[in-house]
Amino acid sequence: MGFKRRTSFNPKRRLQGPDEKVPEKWLCAGYGGNPEHKRNPGDFGLTPPANPRPHKSLCDDANITSRVQARSLLLAGIKKGLVSQQRDAAKGGWPQNVWAVTDDGVALEAQLENAECGTYHGYPMPEQDPLADRVREEWRKRDA
Repeated sequence: MGFKRRTSFNPKRRLQGPDEKVPEKWLCAGYGGNPEHKRNPGDFGLTPPANPRPHKSLCDDANITSRVQARSLLLAGIKKGLVSQQRDAAKGGWPQNVWAVTDDGVALEAQLENAECGTYHGYPMPEQDPLADRVREEWRKRDA
């Protein structure tokens, strides 16, 4: 069984406008992590330990090796307003996605995994994802 590269992406993902406010509660978002996106568990405390799947993008490849680092990028994305327009009142109003960019220019996407407490897991965006370039562009344009 070979490596299966993703060829389609969710076309419904939309970034909120740059002038929209970010609710204060979003700055309390947490990072949970997902073992499918980790080669080495680092200090993520994942159970079971890291268990990457061949077709998943890995945080290790973006040099993200700690929960503190991952949460810092998550919060930076929120502060810049790089969040999805998609929100569900039943999910506490948290954005479905948050985007950020590493110092090395790797575009990242986080997905809401627990709406009760605003916890996300994230991963590097594949280069063939058409939204990755837009995320990098908006990251440069928006002030934190």
